[in-house]
Amino acid sequence: MRPFELTAPTTVEDALAEPGTFLAGGTTLVDLMKLNVLTPQHVLDINALPLRGIDTGDGLRLGALERMSDIARHPGVYPAVSQALQQSASQQLRNMASIGGNLLQRTRCTYFRDVAMPCNRRVPGSGCPARSGANRMHAVLGTSDSCVATHASDVAVALVALDARVTLAGADGTRTVELADFYRLPGDTPEVENDLRPGELITEVVVPRLDWAANSTYVKVRDRQSYEFALCSAAVALEVRDSRVVDARVAVGGVATVPWRLNGVEEALRGAPVSQAAFEDAAARATEGAAPLSGNGFKLPLLRRTIVRALLELTEGSAA
Repeated sequence: MRPFELTAPTTVEDALAEPGTFLAGGTTLVDLMKLNVLTPQHVLDINALPLRGIDTGDGLRLGALERMSDIARHPGVYPAVSQALQQSASQQLRNMASIGGNLLQRTRCTYFRDVAMPCNRRVPGSGCPARSGANRMHAVLGTSDSCVATHASDVAVALVALDARVTLAGADGTRTVELADFYRLPGDTPEVENDLRPGELITEVVVPRLDWAANSTYVKVRDRQSYEFALCSAAVALEVRDSRVVDARVAVGGVATVPWRLNGVEEALRGAPVSQAAFEDAAARATEGAAPLSGNGFKLPLLRRTIVRALLELTEGSAA
C-alpha cells in the first residue's frame, strides 16, 4: 500500500469541498489499496457524515452509511433486500460495509485485481485476458470485446428489481438516478462503471413503495455456502391472485456486467398460471442475447433454473 493523506470531514459540504477518495466501511477500498489497484493520494473518512437512517414507513429509505447488517435485520425491509444482504458476505464484513459502498464496489475479476495483468477497467486499452483465459466466473450478458467482468453486488440486484434509485450529492447540488440507469455497460469504455461524477457522493437509497414486494426472495447459487460471490442469483417479487401472476419483478446477478433486469421474463410471467411449466417458459427468455465464453456456458441453464427456483419458492401452495 502506498502512502496517502487521511482526513475526516464531518459535514457533506466539507466532504464535497475536498478532492479525494471516499472511505466508508473500507471493505473494498482497503483491499484494492493493498493490491495497488487503487492508489489514492488523499482519502476522506466519511463515517462522521449524517448519512444514516432506515425508514420503512412508505417504501424504503436508507442512509448511504447504514451498515449492511443493520439493514438486513431491520423489520419491514423487503425480503429480497434483506436476504441479498445476508448472503453478501461474512457477518464481520456486513458489520463494516455500508450500503452506499456496497453499490460502488468494484468487480472481483482476478485480472482486474492483479496489477501484473492487463485489464481494460484498470488500464484502458490494455486488453481483456478473461475473454480467452480463466472465465468461469465471468459474465454472459451485457459483455463487450473490452470487458466480460461480472458486477459483484448482491443487494444491487434486489434493488434494481424493485426500481430503487440513488440520491447523489456533488458540487452542483443533488440529483436522483434510477439505480438500473446508474450502472453502465462496459462497451468500449469499461473503466466508466457508473454515472457517479467526479467528487459526487451517494447520500441515500430509496425503494418506492410496492405492497406486494413483501412476497419477494433472493436466491443465490455459489460454489460454497459460506462467503462467496454468486455464480448466478435472482431477485424476484411476485403479485399472485387466483393462482395467476398479476405482476412480477425479476433481476439477476453473477451473470452480467451490471445488475440485470429481465423485462422479457417479467412480461412472460404477467397473466401466466402459477405452474412450473409456465415459469420455465418465462425463464427461457432470461438468456436472450447471451454470449457465453469458453468456461462459463453452464451459466445459461443455471440462470434459467435459478429463476424457476425463486418463482417456485414464492408460489409454494398457490397453484390451482
